[in-house]
Amino acid sequence: MNVIAAYILDLIIGDPQVYPHPVRLIGKLISFIERNLRKIAKTSKQERIAGYFMCAIVVFTSYISGYFIIYMLKEVNMYLGKISEVLLIYTCLATNDLAKSANKVYEPLKRNDLVEARKMLSFIVSRDTENLDLGDIIRGTVETVAENISDGIIAPLFYAFIGGVPLALAYKASSTLDSMVGYRNEKYEDIGYASAKLDDVLNFIPSRITGLLIVASSFLLGYDYENSFHVLKRDRLKHESPNSAHGEAAVAGALNVELGGLNCYFGKPELKPKLGDGKETLKLDHIKDTVRIMYMTSFLGLILFFAFKTILTGGIYR
Repeated sequence: MNVIAAYILDLIIGDPQVYPHPVRLIGKLISFIERNLRKIAKTSKQERIAGYFMCAIVVFTSYISGYFIIYMLKEVNMYLGKISEVLLIYTCLATNDLAKSANKVYEPLKRNDLVEARKMLSFIVSRDTENLDLGDIIRGTVETVAENISDGIIAPLFYAFIGGVPLALAYKASSTLDSMVGYRNEKYEDIGYASAKLDDVLNFIPSRITGLLIVASSFLLGYDYENSFHVLKRDRLKHESPNSAHGEAAVAGALNVELGGLNCYFGKPELKPKLGDGKETLKLDHIKDTVRIMYMTSFLGLILFFAFKTILTGGIYR
């Protein structure tokens, strides 16, 4: 029941701002370790080894910290321990935050304020946004929400149901490592290698569950679920990452739009694989459609994992 309470809390409140966020603390730990390891690692091989060390220490520290925080608080008071479990799992979820971020792009677009929309989009994507037109702003928003359904919602729920707070925090540590150092460029090719690979492993199952849940959500919401399943099967492995295209492909099929195409990163153009058939041109309302699909997918994921946990344990999960 702790995970359900955390999910509801996330829907109501969203990203917490009033107390130290575990992911922010994890990010500071990563920056500290990377900065100091780079002083030692001078060759490509040394950076690769340093990257394994950084990945291991960050994930292990996150797991063991979560375990001992809950253990110690339960020793003080059982209810205090339960409340802290809910709060920590809640910080691992991003349903409300994803919706808010998408809406912050949607609202200025409704006013035809492309400058403000580009600014808001820049907070949630890594691509350059300064010169994007209306279609590319909409595409960037839809792609970001669709991709993050898995690693921002379904995967944390998956690991929270399996292993509670410690495993949920360990997953978020891996995800944060990947977002900070898991890049294939000259700076991070070696030191970020282990982090990128671990993220691929941990997201392998959740990303595939996410794709199928998006198809189910499309059916329940009246979108093109048959095409969603078709495009998911066809396009889910088009990205370099074995996981990142599942959500985008399923959403592209559900909305009958085309995602992917030319993006610029730090001034350098990069052509992303096309996902979907583009039967419809991307419109402003597709942002809202994607958010609706995200909400329904998160709810179905919660019900699915709760049902499996209940069946496997022979009773209602905590």
